[in-house]
Amino acid sequence: MGRFGWRNRRKGIPTEPALVAAAAEHPGGSVAEIDRTYIDDPDGYVPPEAIRGAWLVDSSGKLTGEYQENPRHGVPQDDFGKLTDADHWLGWLGDDPVAAVREGIEECLRAQVADAAVEWVKILETPRFLTGARRHPEDEQVVLVTRAALAAPFALSVRTTQHGRSVLLGVFSWAAANLSTPEVRKDRHWFDLGVELDWAGERLQERIYEIDGRDDTAER
Repeated sequence: MGRFGWRNRRKGIPTEPALVAAAAEHPGGSVAEIDRTYIDDPDGYVPPEAIRGAWLVDSSGKLTGEYQENPRHGVPQDDFGKLTDADHWLGWLGDDPVAAVREGIEECLRAQVADAAVEWVKILETPRFLTGARRHPEDEQVVLVTRAALAAPFALSVRTTQHGRSVLLGVFSWAAANLSTPEVRKDRHWFDLGVELDWAGERLQERIYEIDGRDDTAER
């Protein structure tokens, strides 16, 4: 794992078997200390804020006793930077694309479990985008956006009364049709767990047209 840059020396060298074993597997690296307040499975996805810091490991795979604190340690926060920093038009998502996508994710979860409460969402990679358009019938210089879609890979934490906290990984997809005629606009969400972005990106080619039952290649 990467180093945090803020160091202090703790007394003694940890002797916990799990830490010692992990150090042996990462000579010359470091072993993270996970804050179990924010994460239940240290072998699954761990948000950066849930890492207290890291023990440094020498070249022979032994703990050195030197510890680097993580200045970001604390309550995990939403991170939609990969969505908003993308050089792509997001106007079809409204004035607040982040709020729209987060709400869409929450709707998908609550359709499964009514009391699902999302604690945090992180977009892990730049989403895949698709946009369909056609020429304006009265002005060939004007292009009308007719449909749009995105597939965004995520990690998130959700709580439910029955299951407690769960950290989920997958891809959230959203397609919208009839954007040039808002009164008949159609939207649909997909919430695919445990899939890769490439898989979801390939499905997006079909999904952007299937929501209104059309296969209008002239718009592509």
